Amino acid sequence: MADINAQKKRLSRISRHRRVRAKVSGTVERPRLSVFRSSKYISGQIIDDQTNKTIVAATEHELDAKTHEKLIKGDKDRRGKCSIAFAVGKILGEKARVAGITKIVFDRGGYSYTGRVAALADGVRESGLEF
Repeated sequence: MADINAQKKRLSRISRHRRVRAKVSGTVERPRLSVFRSSKYISGQIIDDQTNKTIVAATEHELDAKTHEKLIKGDKDRRGKCSIAFAVGKILGEKARVAGITKIVFDRGGYSYTGRVAALADGVRESGLEF
């Protein structure tokens, strides 16, 4: 029974993502920030949809073990996975600024804009990118 519910949930997310992607696309001037969230990890990539190329990407695996452990404990504002998502967003934003990107379009990937997805977006904003 759990497999059927998980499959329905996944198909619903894919359906929401298709609706979002029908309206959101990245250009050279404003590439698309795509978010992927699994139960354990979070990642983001900045994509130019006109050339179908990933410009920059960041994932939770880029954090070293010491930083990862420190982020899990968190601070008073963010703890656990949300603090890790915020750090991934900051890494992604820094990489984008080095690549010369200042403005992006946000693609939440069919996920609701709360928790880890919002924390990643906040991290990207804090590093200087505009949505």
